[in-house]
Amino acid sequence: MNQVNEASRPGFAPDSLVLNRKLPLWYQVSQSLRASILGRPQDASTRLPTEEQLAAHYGVSVLTMRQALKELEGEGLISRHRRRGTFIEPRARRVSPVRLLGSIDTIVAQQSGERTTVLGHGRTPVPGDLAEFFPGCPEVVSYRRLRCDEETGEPTNWAENALRPETAARLDVTDLERWPMTKVLRDVVGVRISRITDTVEARLADPATAELLQVPLLSPILHYTGVTYDEDGTVVDVARIRYRGDRFSFSVTVDAH
Repeated sequence: MNQVNEASRPGFAPDSLVLNRKLPLWYQVSQSLRASILGRPQDASTRLPTEEQLAAHYGVSVLTMRQALKELEGEGLISRHRRRGTFIEPRARRVSPVRLLGSIDTIVAQQSGERTTVLGHGRTPVPGDLAEFFPGCPEVVSYRRLRCDEETGEPTNWAENALRPETAARLDVTDLERWPMTKVLRDVVGVRISRITDTVEARLADPATAELLQVPLLSPILHYTGVTYDEDGTVVDVARIRYRGDRFSFSVTVDAH
């Protein structure tokens, strides 16, 4: 580690987190920190704050923070060195399983850490398969984005988001090249998200998906649908993401307590 270069970099700043007491605290913290790590500016420091500083930031015990860091260390995202501190691995694996545990920060973490290109956006009639989510709304604003591995440039997934026009009017499209849609809606636009309903299913790559993801036509993909509701129960966003089947798996954790 080059201490001179490291000292000259901007400090690492983890995102804020509102804890849900119904979910394991260590898991929520690990996912929030994971999103902060993968979405950090390229010139940010690779040194994390101390366990005590992170615990104070998230409002959890040092033991809980230690368990969260152990999870990230197991993923190969960070490395911990006695007397030196905890550092982000420069070649950390940036693609993880599609994991669902009821936390919005899990969704943000899943979508962070890849280079995103906005392929296009604009008003369009509500697609027939989305009509149930946008009753009385003749049009939506559609956003198409392609995500690629930052190191190899290999496409990993592509997404389509459908937003109500009044929500889209408050969104700066350039933010979607920096952050996931969920984070932009919550932290930039100010939507008070109450829940996201997720569906993941196996499908075969259609011509558009095969071309964008550089996979053979009809090869297996994971098709994710995420429906985002605000605090009034109104759908503000429907995301449809196609993940390469050779790069992603799907897992669900069920808490018995």
